Amino acid sequence: MNKIILIIWLHFIFDFVLQTDYIAINKSKMANVLIGHCIMYSALFIIIGWYYAFINGALHLVVDFVSSKLTASFWENNKRHWFFVTIGADQALHLTCLILTLNYLTR
Repeated sequence: MNKIILIIWLHFIFDFVLQTDYIAINKSKMANVLIGHCIMYSALFIIIGWYYAFINGALHLVVDFVSSKLTASFWENNKRHWFFVTIGADQALHLTCLILTLNYLTR
């Protein structure tokens, strides 16, 4: 349980605290910004392990590729409810990936 709590807080720090406004705004428009964000995010997870960092970096890229496009569209079209639903789903998917990967790699 302690590892899961640690991962949740590391994810919060890596994906929110360390994500600049520039990244948040442009990752839906520019592939290099999204890839840079995912490289930084996964590199920080190296403290848990190389495989863990690589797998979750790749999964993070896939999830953010879809969710950033959706949130950008919802925000621009003043669909605030769906914007926040997508943010919530994005986070639920990230945490699911992080926890399942931890479980798989530590069996």
